[in-house]
Amino acid sequence: MTARVDTAEVAAALRLAPGPVRLADLATDTTPGFDGSKEDGRKALADLGGPLADRQERLFAEGISGGQRSILLVLQGMDTSGKGGTLRSTVGLVDPQGLRITSFKAPTAEERKHDFLWRVANALPSVGLIGVFDRSHYEDVLIARVRKLADEAEIERRYEAINAFEAEQAASGTTIIKCMLHISPEKQRERLFKRLDNPEKHWKYNPADLDERALWPAYHEAYEIALERTSTEAVPWHVVPADRKWYRNLAVGALLHDALVRLDPQWPVAVFDVATERQRLVEERPL
Repeated sequence: MTARVDTAEVAAALRLAPGPVRLADLATDTTPGFDGSKEDGRKALADLGGPLADRQERLFAEGISGGQRSILLVLQGMDTSGKGGTLRSTVGLVDPQGLRITSFKAPTAEERKHDFLWRVANALPSVGLIGVFDRSHYEDVLIARVRKLADEAEIERRYEAINAFEAEQAASGTTIIKCMLHISPEKQRERLFKRLDNPEKHWKYNPADLDERALWPAYHEAYEIALERTSTEAVPWHVVPADRKWYRNLAVGALLHDALVRLDPQWPVAVFDVATERQRLVEERPL
C-alpha cells in the first residue's frame, strides 16, 4: 500500500511561531503533521522520491534555460542530530548533478580576512540548483556566542546581517529552507555510545564532542536567541524533532517537496521548431 504525507501540513506544523523561543517546550520525539508509524514514514519518504526528483529536474532545466530560481536547504543541529543522515536519506533522492553541498568547518586563514558572510555568499547555489549547507553561517552566532569567539556587539551585528543577507537572497530568487534538527541530550548520549561501541563508527566520533556536550545549556540558549532573532516572514525557521531518524528524514523531505511545489517549475518551452528537427532526424543519412 502506498504511504502518503501531506507535505504542506508538515511544513506548517514545523514552522517556528513568532515570539520567544524555548526549546525545552518543543518535543524532540514527536511527529508533527504525520500520524503514521515508522514503517509508514519510511514508505512515505520513498514515495516522495519520484515527485522530488521530477520537480528538481524541472528546476534544473529552468535554470539552464534562463531561469533565476534556486533552493538553499540549511541544516543546523547539535552533534548526532543527523545532518549527514538527512543528506543521505533525503537529499540523496534527487539527481546529484542538481545539487551543491557545502559543509562549513572552522574558517580558513583566507576566510578570516573577510566578513563572516563572505564564504557563505561564495557557496550559494547557482540558478536551477538545490544547495545544502551542512552547518552554516549560523555557526557564527552559535559557537561564536558560546565560545566567546566574538564580542556581544559583533554577535548582535551578525543577527541583523544574516537577516539582511537572507532577505536579499530570497528577493533574488533563492528559496531558503532553514531546519534546526532538535535532538534531546538523552538521545545524543545514546548515539555517542553507539559510535564508541562500534569500531565501524569510530571515525565519526570526536573527543571534542563531549566538550561541546558539556555546554548543552549554553548552546540551547544560543539557539533560542538565534531562532527568535532570525526567523522572519520571508525566511522562517523550522524546528524538526530529530530523536526519531525516520521522522527527521521524512520531515526534511516534506519541507523540500513543499518548497518545490510552491515554486512549481515548468519544463522550458523549445526554442526551435520540433517538427522540423524531427523531420531532419527522419531524413538523416545512415552514419
